[in-house]
Amino acid sequence: MSEPARAFPAYEDDNQAAPTPLRDWLSALQRYEADANGPLQAPAADNSPGGPRLTSPTPPEQAEDADISELMAENLMLKAKLQVEHDRQDALQSALAAQIRELREHIAQEMASLEELRAEQEAVQAEYAAFRAERDALTAERDGFREDRDLWRARAEALAKPLFQSVKA
Repeated sequence: MSEPARAFPAYEDDNQAAPTPLRDWLSALQRYEADANGPLQAPAADNSPGGPRLTSPTPPEQAEDADISELMAENLMLKAKLQVEHDRQDALQSALAAQIRELREHIAQEMASLEELRAEQEAVQAEYAAFRAERDALTAERDGFREDRDLWRARAEALAKPLFQSVKA
């Protein structure tokens, strides 16, 4: 709850109350109480210079009741805001949990595809090693055939040499 429940101007006059839902509710409540109790009338004052001056005192209970009513209204407002914030937090947590589940499923799928790629890579590497071994075997066989060819060529030349030499006598 980042915003305060009630914000008052720095210097608020009693004559100039800030228009808020709480103030509206309190003023309606005070009007209702005034209507229920009847209009307050000051007793007839004898304003003679020597006589006592009569005033209508405000009972302290009304001031306390107003304060209590104001506090109760503020408490109700705070509870409502807390409930709204709690509901919002629950909604965010459920959305977050759903996204985490989706991410976990996606990660599981990616890990499975990674394992498939690793298995395929190992199979390709094994096949490559087999081809390399076969190539090495064929290269060795070819080299063996070349050695045999060279040997037979040398023998043939050695046998043919006396035939083609001219006899000098």
